[in-house]
Amino acid sequence: MYRVLIIDDEEPLREAIRILGDWKGLGVSEVLEATDGKRGLELIAQQPIDLVMVDMKMPGMSGAELLQVLERDYPDLPAIVISGYNDFEYTRQAIRSKVVDYLLKPINRHDLNAALRKAVDLLEARRVRESEFINRNITLNMSLPKLKEKMYLSIIDRSFRSQTNEAFLPLIGADDPDNRFAAVVLRMLNMEQVRQARFHSDVDLLHFAVGNMLNEIAGEYFQAFSFASPKQDRELIVILTMKGAYQEDIAYRSLHQMNKALAALQDLLGIVAVAGIGTPCSSIMEIANSYEMAKAAINGINLLKLKGYFVTNTAQKPVQENPLISGRIQLFRAAIEAGNTAGARSILSEALKRWSSGEAFTLGEAEQTLNRCIVLLNDMSLELGVPREKLPLMEEHPIRFMGLSDDFTSFEQFSQMLDEALSFYLEQIRLTQSANRPFEIGDIKAYIDNRYYEDIKISMFADKYFLSREYIMKLFKQQFGCGIHEYVQRIRMAKAKELLDDPSLKIQDISEMLGYKDKNYFSKAFRNYFSISPTEYRTARKEG
Repeated sequence: MYRVLIIDDEEPLREAIRILGDWKGLGVSEVLEATDGKRGLELIAQQPIDLVMVDMKMPGMSGAELLQVLERDYPDLPAIVISGYNDFEYTRQAIRSKVVDYLLKPINRHDLNAALRKAVDLLEARRVRESEFINRNITLNMSLPKLKEKMYLSIIDRSFRSQTNEAFLPLIGADDPDNRFAAVVLRMLNMEQVRQARFHSDVDLLHFAVGNMLNEIAGEYFQAFSFASPKQDRELIVILTMKGAYQEDIAYRSLHQMNKALAALQDLLGIVAVAGIGTPCSSIMEIANSYEMAKAAINGINLLKLKGYFVTNTAQKPVQENPLISGRIQLFRAAIEAGNTAGARSILSEALKRWSSGEAFTLGEAEQTLNRCIVLLNDMSLELGVPREKLPLMEEHPIRFMGLSDDFTSFEQFSQMLDEALSFYLEQIRLTQSANRPFEIGDIKAYIDNRYYEDIKISMFADKYFLSREYIMKLFKQQFGCGIHEYVQRIRMAKAKELLDDPSLKIQDISEMLGYKDKNYFSKAFRNYFSISPTEYRTARKEG
């Protein structure tokens, strides 16, 4: 809707314009009036006016003078000139001021509305152009960060072509020879916890908030541009740009500012993060090297000594293959195939204990160990018949696929995550094998009958058949009328009588043959069962 201002000292003319104008059809919501040029300018200054209708001959400030002021101060405000004089000077000023139309008194309805329609069409065309301009700028402003991100990523992965993208180099400051650059990699160690607790699980919103904080804090000395790493959602890449500084100064400033930024992230958002800073460089094309140094710096952080946020610009050697994992996978497999889940856990526990007792266990080693374990456990689970859809084979976040958090800010949390991941695979194997392997409770009885002399525990059968202790004990009692321990004792005692009937066997030998720790322990068990000692039993048999 538009607002029109009529500036004329003659009230009858103002009234005629009000009556003859098709204001509703033209989309005019309000028609204001001013009796002279001075009052008209006051109204224009006080409120938005879309169109003015100016009488050329007025007392005080003439229409020609008013048009000159409008041309100078309000060049985009369209005007329609009204005059009772076919005067060349008025016409010349109207042309110079680019008025929309020139109406002669007396005004008729047709000419008035034709002039008003021309003015409204001009206003609508201008609004369309402005809207398109705004939309283009919004689109450009929204796409510029993505364009810069794409350029930086292509430089980092060494696919950028300077000649092809030469026109875009000024966007990232690559055209200024005084600029210096450095890459920073920031890794959020507890991202999952913060994402769920404070950002409604929206990782993009988390990236936006963290990126804004990094850009603002680093911006005290640097021009900073942050964006999420496409390879790992808990990492952000920050490109720092500083004009005319020495490398040593950039290195010092970047270390200081990133420490400040990470402290703010922890205080305000509860994010525990580490950051690696790459070597400063004078050419934007060297950002790839700086990024690789930043990654190496992060991977070299010692998890055993990590307490809270940490920033480093010291790169470490590439992470080497951890032999403890690949060397123990066969032990894992043998333990799991034998139903010895406790043994599988102890193998992992032993490896974790050895890592924790060393001088260093880096973030890079932790990440590689985790990835290697998942690959090996996936392969082993597939070979043992676990369906592919039950395993995180091609998942970007395998730990999250298991329903676990892949956060760890300490070695203790890393150990717990590995143990929980192992539990996931053991459970999948258990479910698969229990579904594929028919279970007979008589198998347990047969085992006891043949191996009664062993240290038999119910957990052995629970692990082997992937069933709960309670379920096995219940089945056994229903089938054979007694518990497993009671049956073991019954078999041993029956065998003890049989052996005691052989006078050539000493009681000590019989004790060992039945699996007891010593003669006294056997004698006590025998007396408790038969209310007579082994010696008394043997004597009675002789006398009988």
